Amino acid sequence: MFNKILIANRGEIAVRIIRAARELGVDTVAIYSTADRDALHVHLADEAICVGPARSTESYLNMNNILSAAVATGAQAIHPGFGFLSENSKFARLCEEMNIKFIGPSAKVMDMMGDKINARAEMIKAGVPVTPGSEGEVHTTDEAVKIAEEIGYPIMLKASAGGGGKGIRKVNNVEELVPAFEAAQAEAQAAFGNGAMFIERMIFPARHIEVQILGDSQGNVIHLGERDCSLQRNNQKVLEESPSVAIGHTLRNEITAAAVKAAQHVSYENAGTIEFLLDESSGKFYFMEMNTRVQVEHPVTEFVSGVDIVKEQIRVANGNELSVKQEDVTFSGHAIECRINAENPKFNFAPSPGKITNLFLPSGGVGLRVDSAMYSGYSIPPYYDSMIAKVIVHGENRFEALMKMQRALLEFDVEGVITNVDFQLELISDPHVVAGDYDTSFLGNVFLPESQKED
Repeated sequence: MFNKILIANRGEIAVRIIRAARELGVDTVAIYSTADRDALHVHLADEAICVGPARSTESYLNMNNILSAAVATGAQAIHPGFGFLSENSKFARLCEEMNIKFIGPSAKVMDMMGDKINARAEMIKAGVPVTPGSEGEVHTTDEAVKIAEEIGYPIMLKASAGGGGKGIRKVNNVEELVPAFEAAQAEAQAAFGNGAMFIERMIFPARHIEVQILGDSQGNVIHLGERDCSLQRNNQKVLEESPSVAIGHTLRNEITAAAVKAAQHVSYENAGTIEFLLDESSGKFYFMEMNTRVQVEHPVTEFVSGVDIVKEQIRVANGNELSVKQEDVTFSGHAIECRINAENPKFNFAPSPGKITNLFLPSGGVGLRVDSAMYSGYSIPPYYDSMIAKVIVHGENRFEALMKMQRALLEFDVEGVITNVDFQLELISDPHVVAGDYDTSFLGNVFLPESQKED
């Protein structure tokens, strides 16, 4: 096993990785920006090293500084977490060249599956169903108009590179297409340095279903079931649960088998997620994309499967076989995760950085977990993502999980900053959500007040 790994991230995922590594007997190195000098992950790691100023481009995205930190501290591997450099094939390739193990898939596989156009082509080869769409990159509005006419409206415009809801637009008709394409392309160029787009027919209404997979260097690939991530705002997930109430036994077997087939096709190693759109009316599902990293919502899968995904990532990167085989994986109960952000839902979810003057995180009982890097007295910097915690619950059934989440959110108390705790409590208590009657349009078109509804 590695003696020491460096965590190229911050916040709750850095804390999560540090804890997993410590339980495996592995020392950790935290990196931090000048704005994160007092962050929890800095205090918890065995070593910590500053890699630059507050701006992400000068610190958490600074490949040279991060690799120099790994060399200086003698770290044998780098865990990128999610976001930042986690899906950057250039960084993975630099790690390989410097004989530092990147805890994730190879740069080659990241190039293949991280680019949506490449991934789509590979899935067609693998026999995984994909939505009708463009066969390559789309660079001009003229191309977009022609392809949209062939596919038929409504359509989705998507940035070929990147994710996180950037460079994505829904288009209902030809009048909307040109301004939407130009806006999405500009957003993609700014976010990823790549303005290439592609176009898909919009599956609507739809469920957003993703399947967690794990692979090792010996060719073993397994799945850990599915998550329903349909409760989204502006293509950003808000609440996730596992298993999905929209999927029965037969469909579950089909969609998880497709995910395993997809991962096997590209000889995938480490943790990854195959994301699908499910048309509930027809029961058909379509490949959407692959995330070549650990997901924010991985804890719900850990609760229902009993498999520690982050530990498996570290073991696999060390060259070990997966600690479980598919026949060993059993699923129990129901799990739900709510993302708690420092933001103001009443003002279009505007970020709310500042000093936390008092903090009480819910606890007690079986099946409750809070992943967070917050503490009383901590000042949330304004430079990074607004997520401050994840509340995850597990129950014997979905009703028990819903009630446990309501209890946990009622206990969650934070002073000094505005959060979306009350918003999440309203959402988890909504009759449609309680009944499992929702899709990707529910939050933006039904649940939110008129002033905040999506176009």
